[in-house]
Amino acid sequence: MNLIDPIIEFQTEIQKIRRDIHAHPELCYEELRTADVVAQKLTEWGIPIIRGLGITGVVGIIKNGSSTRAIGLRADMDALPMQEFNSFPHASQHAGKMHACGHDGHTAMLLGAAHYLSRHRDFDGTVYVIFQPAEEGGGGAQRMINDGLFEQCPMQAIFGMHNWPGVATGKFGVRPGPMMASSNEFEVIVRGKGAHAAQPHKSVDPIMVAVQIAQSWQTIVTRNKSPIDAGVLSITQIHAGSATNVIPDDATLIGTVRTFSVGVLDLIEQRMRDIAQHTAAAFDAEVDFRFKRNYPPLINHAQETAFALKVMEGVAGAENVDATVEPTMGAEDFAFMLQHKPGCYVFIGNGEGEHRDIGHGLGPCNLHNPSYDFNDELLPIGATYWVRLAEAYLPQG
Repeated sequence: MNLIDPIIEFQTEIQKIRRDIHAHPELCYEELRTADVVAQKLTEWGIPIIRGLGITGVVGIIKNGSSTRAIGLRADMDALPMQEFNSFPHASQHAGKMHACGHDGHTAMLLGAAHYLSRHRDFDGTVYVIFQPAEEGGGGAQRMINDGLFEQCPMQAIFGMHNWPGVATGKFGVRPGPMMASSNEFEVIVRGKGAHAAQPHKSVDPIMVAVQIAQSWQTIVTRNKSPIDAGVLSITQIHAGSATNVIPDDATLIGTVRTFSVGVLDLIEQRMRDIAQHTAAAFDAEVDFRFKRNYPPLINHAQETAFALKVMEGVAGAENVDATVEPTMGAEDFAFMLQHKPGCYVFIGNGEGEHRDIGHGLGPCNLHNPSYDFNDELLPIGATYWVRLAEAYLPQG
């Protein structure tokens, strides 16, 4: 690893910040304390800040030289609404809230980079360090954009990073094009006519209609969508009825759709709607069809991905960078930022969990798992990557 010595020397301080944030997790748009910690540190280091974008977002502005070029580096700050199983000293102090996705580490890595950049301004232009709220389902990236992020902080490109359990500590993964999937949810209510279960001929049975719809929807993936285009349609809930001898008035289907392209998403949504409506009509039933698009697919830009790849190889060595990492059907709202600006999102390996202190839970160190903890060994690696990325993107004459 080609790490920056002053960042290594500052690791203990950044680790304290990371563990403090972990012990005080805050949910979507509630990151008041976390934002205060970030703002206080940036101000202490002489970095001007903007607050209030996305309600609790914080942006640090690090300038040097005369160039008008700028780069954005983004980290997320929010935690998850789940109970932590760990009992080590920095475990969550707030019941039902936990940093189970490593956003505490993402924030700390970017703070480490900001600290170094504020003292060693070996670049010409502006580095915006963006601390975003509400990634976990709150769409904080889009909220910051709506509040004027790119107008107040004009930049040519933006970059993001996420820790990835199961990949060796400090190894990087990236790929051009689709990296993470779109996240979408549906709720379809089939409205029929209830009756006594002993007299089904007097009913319009919504359960049978729902079953027909559910089975027919699977043909969208197998027969309507090209087999080389990825797509997942999962029905995760079916609700109907309250008694064994009553055919209910309605039945509800709930689930999720994931795709790597908007075109495939458009196809799946339209076919789901058509099948639901026409199937219901065939049985003299009706449907209320609701389809909510949460996050778009995260699509890395080719030029910025190639650029980031070279920086990663310079930090970790080519042997520690996977340039064709397998995309995931998980979603990430950094996708909104990549719809507005060219950029690249990368994974950094979090290891298998051996780093966890005594007192960790019995479960695996996976994302969104109550036994998870961010690997502090990544702090100088991630911070070095951010610094080298900014310096390479904004070279001095």
